[in-house]
Amino acid sequence: MNEMTKIAAVDVTTAPISADSHIVEPPHCYVDFIDPAFRDRAPRVVEHAESGGDKYFIEGFPNLVGLNSLAAAGKAPEEIRVEGDKFSELHRSGWDPKFRVADMERDGVAAEFIYPTIGMLICNLMDADYKNACMVAYNRWLETYVAEAPDRIYGLGQTAVRSVEEAIEDFRRIKDMGFKGVMMPGYPSTEFDYDDHRFDPLWQASVEMELPLSFHILTARTDTGFGVRGPKINFFQAIIRGCQDIIGTFIYSGVFDRNPDFKLVCVEADAGWAPHFMYRMDHAYERHRYWQKCDELSKMPSEFFKENVYLTFQDDYTALRNVDQMNPRRLMWASDFPHSDSTWPWSQDVIADQFAGLTEDQKRWILRDNVRELYKLD
Repeated sequence: MNEMTKIAAVDVTTAPISADSHIVEPPHCYVDFIDPAFRDRAPRVVEHAESGGDKYFIEGFPNLVGLNSLAAAGKAPEEIRVEGDKFSELHRSGWDPKFRVADMERDGVAAEFIYPTIGMLICNLMDADYKNACMVAYNRWLETYVAEAPDRIYGLGQTAVRSVEEAIEDFRRIKDMGFKGVMMPGYPSTEFDYDDHRFDPLWQASVEMELPLSFHILTARTDTGFGVRGPKINFFQAIIRGCQDIIGTFIYSGVFDRNPDFKLVCVEADAGWAPHFMYRMDHAYERHRYWQKCDELSKMPSEFFKENVYLTFQDDYTALRNVDQMNPRRLMWASDFPHSDSTWPWSQDVIADQFAGLTEDQKRWILRDNVRELYKLD
């Protein structure tokens, strides 16, 4: 895993594009790139004597973060655990860009859109200034990572959203850094939420700068797994709820009605639930909007969902067997490398199996064209 492998190059003009892949921030990521005023508080890798491995320390996060499951792509299910790994044992390409393309070639992937790992958890912190410093540092480091293969590795910047005005300036910096989109925290650091009309200039800035906005699982305080009932694995069922809440917030508050060209990407929350979710949104709007209250909309909620919301998934039999109940031009496949839910290095087998019943147009849209058009790739 830690050695560059010589593999025949994929045809980048036809191979799938992963709309959601990750890095695992290296030990120097935040320490070296953060504002010096926050350096002593920077997220960092620490030795964990009890487990015999390393863990990530994030100030304000309730636990140290084990590394194994953060880079468990390719492992057998029984080998995936929370802790015990040294950082040096993780997939090298997860933090060293010189090795990234080789792992993409092994998986038959033409390009990847890169999201953080520790940065997802940082989205949940309450200290807005600390969160902002961490995200600025991550953007600076990510710029160096994607520079290794700028025609195949595409970054998405982060912003803490401390104010609408500052977030617009963050968008400009993110655009200038060459990133293709922005990963948003599940909750803004403002006194008002994303449904407030005062956020409309931010959505318009996203459109004008051609920076689609992404909401990834585990970036809202309500879906981080703490306090989940029942066996711990029940947390896995709960992590898509944060993205669903965000979609409902945007649709029912009329964000898309007021900003029809604005696009939202729901990342790693799967898609098979979408047909029923759209039906239930329409039902609630028709039956309950007068007493439960929401904005008066020009179209049914499902119509906004089908036009303005993109969904990414790794393997989702349900979605691909019900693709006609959704908008296939808004679905995007992803490998999720190097996380534990990744299809790497078996992505081609998964695709061949799960996409078998789709038309050639549907396959091409979901595997390549949708992500290319959304992010305006050549």
